[in-house]
Amino acid sequence: MQYRKFGTMEGVEVSALGFGCMRLPVISKDGKDVIDEERAVAMIRHAIDEGVNYIDTAYPYHEGQSEVLVGKALKDGYREKVYLATKCPVWLLKNQEDFDRYLDEQLEKLGVETIDFYLLHALGRDRFEQTVKKFDLISCMERAKAAGKIRHIGFSFHDDLDAFKEIVDFYDWDFCQIQYNYVDTEHQAGTAGLEYAAKKGLGVVIMEPLRGGKLAVPAPHLAEVFPKEKKPVEWALDFLWNRPEVSLVLSGMSTEEQVEDNLAYASRSQIGMLKEEQQEMYDRAREIFNTMALVKCTRCEYCMPCPSGINIPEIFSIYNKVATDGKNKAKELYSQQETKADACVRCRRCEKVCPQHIGISTVMLEIQEELQ
Repeated sequence: MQYRKFGTMEGVEVSALGFGCMRLPVISKDGKDVIDEERAVAMIRHAIDEGVNYIDTAYPYHEGQSEVLVGKALKDGYREKVYLATKCPVWLLKNQEDFDRYLDEQLEKLGVETIDFYLLHALGRDRFEQTVKKFDLISCMERAKAAGKIRHIGFSFHDDLDAFKEIVDFYDWDFCQIQYNYVDTEHQAGTAGLEYAAKKGLGVVIMEPLRGGKLAVPAPHLAEVFPKEKKPVEWALDFLWNRPEVSLVLSGMSTEEQVEDNLAYASRSQIGMLKEEQQEMYDRAREIFNTMALVKCTRCEYCMPCPSGINIPEIFSIYNKVATDGKNKAKELYSQQETKADACVRCRRCEKVCPQHIGISTVMLEIQEELQ
């Protein structure tokens, strides 16, 4: 495993690869997907045994069960081998007291006394103004740190560059977490935000390095851009590890094969590993991706469950196949969906939590017209 400095934090080095616990393996139980506990624990522990020292989870992942599973995985001496990160569900807070209530619940679910890296989850300008500032959550974070409940203070982010800079400048953060990959260089915080945070001394954690898997198994004409000497996954991760501003890259791993592959890729990673002509290759890939993706969904599933029963990420995935596989193939897959886009009642619950700010109810109308 390769290790990197985490911003300007003294004595902290993090593995190039971090284990994101939002896409753990699942099994069906009573008609519902639940975490496959035995496999998930084994995968996390194997990654730790191979040098991964950063485990990332959050309150809502796997409908509230990810933190519980991570707590089980970190028993038997594994807690002492890693930095543990989780996030405050800012959108659920109705007053300042809720901060402590949720933090204490998270500590109990994780079975730990201290969280190494605690983030205010999915900040944007509105959430920062209307909740973080309104309830003075920074003071809450500082009190929790003084009490020994958390060690380092940070935030994860989904909004535009201006909002990102405002939040970075508001407080002396230890670290931040941003969506970044070779497609999203000018989306959300983007390259400019990455560089801005690093210059301020923040450790920068990268999420969505594969854009919800879209860069792992790309459409054929996108895959053709990359030399066959490496898989598209490795090319996508190398783009990130190449940059000195990147502290670590999170991967939400769902299978043992993904863990093994990512460990191998991380072992070969280094800053400045790409040549100039390879950088131009990513520019071509970005241009192709941006012309074929009808909906920029990353399958994070924050929008789920839909009260109308629509599998929103799956419907979007099928719609995107219009650009890659043709309308007939998309229509065929769409016809197999039990609940289709016309079931949308425009309640917009999904839109309030979508990190990509997709106008989901509007897109559902487009999909209904295009595919039904």
